[in-house]
Amino acid sequence: MSQLSSIAASMYSDLSVNMPDIAHTAEELAAMDKDALLNLFATETYTTSTITPGSSDEFVRIINVREFPAMGTPPNVVNVPNYGSSTSQQIQGQADAPSMEISLNYVAAEWAEDTLLGEMVGDGQQYVFRFTLLNAKPDGYESDSVGGSVGLGTVENSIYFWVGKAEAKQVTPQLTDASTMTLTLTMQSEFKGSYTVDGA
Repeated sequence: MSQLSSIAASMYSDLSVNMPDIAHTAEELAAMDKDALLNLFATETYTTSTITPGSSDEFVRIINVREFPAMGTPPNVVNVPNYGSSTSQQIQGQADAPSMEISLNYVAAEWAEDTLLGEMVGDGQQYVFRFTLLNAKPDGYESDSVGGSVGLGTVENSIYFWVGKAEAKQVTPQLTDASTMTLTLTMQSEFKGSYTVDGA
């Protein structure tokens, strides 16, 4: 398909994490082109899987998300005095790597210690994350480069990648609503994107 081309709520947006047997580094991510990144997310596995990482193209979706934070690197604008001018000049300074807090409806079975997602939190490993803006539900969440006949390629999509770590999870019990969990991710690389899964 193509990038998102209309104004709409991105209610089908998805966050997934690549679960290979060998972790990728920020340097490897920087060297990957679009197709290599898309191919990291070719085979979906499930959150209740035992803690055995799979092949390099397997990924797990982080589901039951209540709210996504802003995506991208925050600005770091610096005011610089400009001699002879009544106003200072603004330039872009080096931005700090952001941390990301994601609010989820908490389902304990998805984050137990014997699951891929549960073991990922606090293990110190770097993972490749994929965030996909979606205005419509695709027939699957695979983003490999086989074309638009399957997976994310069946709807308009805009995809971002980065290397990060899952640092912490914090559960908030609720007495009148669904219990929630805050997942904290730290960024270990720059964002790459936006890309899209093209038609076949």
